[in-house]
This record gives sequence, structure tokens and C-alpha cells, in this order.
Amino acid sequence: MRLHNAVPARGSLRSRLAADLTSVTLRPLTSVIPMNRTGIRFSRRLVASSLWAFGPPLRGSRIVRVEHPHLAEAGPTARGEWVRAPRAGRDDAVVLYVHGSAYTICSARTHRGITTRLSARTGLPVFACDYRLAPSHRFPSAADDVRAAYDWLLGEGHDPARIVLAGDSAGGHLCVDLALELVREGRPAPAALVAFSPVLDLTMSLAAARERMRRDPMISAAKAARMLDLYLAGHDPQAPRLRFSFDGADRFPPTLVQAGAREMLAADAVELARGLSSAGADCRLEVWPDQMHVFQALPRVVPEAERALDAAAAFVDEQLEIQRRRGALTLVRPAKEA
Repeated sequence: MRLHNAVPARGSLRSRLAADLTSVTLRPLTSVIPMNRTGIRFSRRLVASSLWAFGPPLRGSRIVRVEHPHLAEAGPTARGEWVRAPRAGRDDAVVLYVHGSAYTICSARTHRGITTRLSARTGLPVFACDYRLAPSHRFPSAADDVRAAYDWLLGEGHDPARIVLAGDSAGGHLCVDLALELVREGRPAPAALVAFSPVLDLTMSLAAARERMRRDPMISAAKAARMLDLYLAGHDPQAPRLRFSFDGADRFPPTLVQAGAREMLAADAVELARGLSSAGADCRLEVWPDQMHVFQALPRVVPEAERALDAAAAFVDEQLEIQRRRGALTLVRPAKEA
């Protein structure tokens, strides 16, 4: 596990004020929203309007909707949208982005602010996956849909070494699940993985312990656990695809983990980085002081959002260049004599 030196020693005044304001407005609201269909519809509208207000899509971005049946009509579907920011002209690689919000709330549309900015900074097209949401669809439907999206990209001719996985919160968990499944199957790993505020422990035990030290501005660990239960639907959170084991994961793709120091999922980010590093994988951890959950999606209120996305794009560029050089060396390596 490598800590990144570019992270500032303290958050900006604007980000600290934003977290304090969130703590006295959003957190009390999330504590009383019921976990029924009415409450979920309200939560979806609240989060969508907040993301649109504080992190809107870049103007002039091109969005193309995709819904492609995968393997069989009754099976998982590759569903989502291609996102390309203005002047994002590269076609030598793609980003597969998986949104978060407890498997229940968000969509590719709500996350256009972050996907258009990733596209702008990397110059790459981003495929934002739309997976089926709880409570209508339970585990493992979301994981199956993310795998369907990845397999669809392969079927479209994209080389695994030119695919970057990225996701936030529950989307980070889904990206790690996909990468581990590929490792277990002996399949080629993607070029890299970027996780913004990933959830690792779906029991929220790590988050609860962190929150006892400092309260999360957005939501309590107990409330987040109830939201996750809508997806788990009685499945044991210790099951292999829910509680990860990194044994033998030395072939896991190089990973960048970013989290905010004021969020309870900072504990999950640290544990993810520790698990990957212990397995021999290359993992870099950035815990940004005074920042909230998925602060990268809030550039209008958090100055550090743009800087964090710049760091993520630099990591993506670095890993894609490493893969390009590795591929070039393979091409020029002389064949072994018979």
C-alpha cells in the first residue's frame, strides 16, 4: 500500500464548510427517510437533484444510450451509456464506470458529472454501466450486470489491457468483485482500477467503528446498512462475492483508492488497500483530509474534487502507458527456438 504524497495536509475552507453544512442538513434528513418504495423514490430524486446541482455534466458532452442483450434474452443485459466529453478524442482505450449509492439509488444519468469529467481528463470514452437496482432486483443482479457490461465490451473488440475499471461507493465494490472474478477464472486483468470511496464491508462494521471516532456528514452506518440490506435480501454478507478474499490476487489490476477523511468509508478504503497490498497487488491509497463521501462528484462546492480527478486521470494514463509498453515489448520479443 502506497500513500500518495500529492494529497494536501488539510482540506480547503470551502470543503470544510460544505461538510459541516451537510452534517446539519442532509444527515438529519437521511435518518428519517423510510426504507419503503416512497422513501426510495424520494431518495432517488434527492440524490439526482443534488448531483446535478453540485456536479453537473460538462456542457457539450456526447451521450449515447446502449442496451444490448448479453448471451440470452433472459440473462443479464449490458445496459448503460457511452459518455464522451468535448475534445476527448482518444480511442485507444475505454473506461468502464460503475456508479454507487447502495445498489439502490443512482444511475449512469445521475453520474454524468463525474463520467464526463473523467472522459475530459483522460481523453477516453467512458461506458457508464446501468445495473438493475434494489429492492426490485437483489444480489447478485448488480454484479451480474456489471460482468455483462464488461463481457459486452470484450465482444465489441476491446482488449482487457485497454479497459480501465472505475466506480464509486457500491460501484467500487462491484468493480473489485469483477476484477477478482476475472483473476479467479485466469482471465487477463483490466489495465487498472480506480475506486472512489469504495464500500468493502457490507455489514458496515468497519464504517461503524470509524464513525464512533468521527461522525460521517452524510449518513449513519446503521442507516447505510439498512439500505444495503435491500440488495443483500437475506444473503450472508460473508459470502465470497460479498466479503472479499484477496488470497492469490497478485494478478489484480493496479489500483488507485481515493476516500475522504471525514467519511466512515475511509475505513473500508484503508482495508481494501491493505488487503490488495498484502496479496502482492499494486495499490495506491489517497485519503483526502476533511472530505466527504465521493467528494469527486461535487466540484461546484469542493475545490479538491477537480484535483482528485486530475490525480485519478494521471494514474489511468500512467497504467495505460505501462500496458502499451508491455504490449510493444511482447511484439518485438524474438520467438523461442523449437
